[in-house]
Amino acid sequence: MYMRIDPLEAWERLRASRSSRPGRASGGARAKTYATALEQAQQMFRAAEVVGPQTRPLLVFYGLSQAGRAIAAAAVDLKGEDWNLLSHGIHASGYHLDFADIEIRTDPVGTAGSFVRLSKLLRSPVWGNDTVVRLEEVWDTLPASLQYPLTDRERFTPLYASTDVIRGTDFHPLLTVEVGDILDRVVDAGSRMALDEFLQSYPGAAGYDDFARRRAGADADPDFERQNPNAGWLPMHWKMPAETGTREERLQRLSAMTRKYAGHRYFFPAVAGLPRELHPLMAWWAVLYALSMLARYQPAQWANHINVDGSRHAVPVEKILERAMEHLPVLIADTIEEVAAWP
Repeated sequence: MYMRIDPLEAWERLRASRSSRPGRASGGARAKTYATALEQAQQMFRAAEVVGPQTRPLLVFYGLSQAGRAIAAAAVDLKGEDWNLLSHGIHASGYHLDFADIEIRTDPVGTAGSFVRLSKLLRSPVWGNDTVVRLEEVWDTLPASLQYPLTDRERFTPLYASTDVIRGTDFHPLLTVEVGDILDRVVDAGSRMALDEFLQSYPGAAGYDDFARRRAGADADPDFERQNPNAGWLPMHWKMPAETGTREERLQRLSAMTRKYAGHRYFFPAVAGLPRELHPLMAWWAVLYALSMLARYQPAQWANHINVDGSRHAVPVEKILERAMEHLPVLIADTIEEVAAWP
């Protein structure tokens, strides 16, 4: 799915917010942290633009980490000293394994690490030390990774949720969403069984009522429309609660089922059997943390992975780092506005 991304406009929004600081960053130590952390984040992103993939993940990750401190400073839900982020709260290991199988773990729920506190703030799961999430699983949850798989294993990637069919103000008992980027293997299978099995990994899509069918009849197969050689579209329907169904109520229902990403809505897959999907900002955080730790502590291995003459991962890594610099300023600006406005 094509999306218009304007990182320069996002940085303008962020810079403008520093003289009229949002949420709880309006004064005191939180205001100083907000302004300084955003300045550091922007400088690190600028520095990342002029270096290659050898050092780019370090600069992009620590730029995101500093932006996370600004998000926490502005968040109305973080009171007392909970806004003051300290340790990482996330860990990577297994660098001797295949690149896609690098292992990511987090600190437990309720601890003070940055990843844990921001995840709680953004209603995003953490999984502690007993559950292993592979790099590839989180990588595949990024909309930017759709064309850049790490392996040829079965993937679960974000599903685009179009709002184009949610029109007018008339009452309607169904929420109808055109769902895009449904993977090729599901479209080729063409059955409800294949669709249902696939959607088990998408908590937000649970409980759908029906979908567009190839012909009349309750046993008819989904009427997928081929979007490109690798994915398709399918209009899907969810029942609205009783006595609801205005356009605004249907949009609210869609917002509760999906996550926002750069002005669009997506159904995101859950990883490793977790009960819900990662917030996209936290998915980027996990991926960039793993890449930055590999580049910092295992530089020889990192050099092998980004060698375009010898590694199948080199181009996907290059592209995902490019997309990180484009997408993250928008996600950061949107997230600050979101957490600063919560009651």
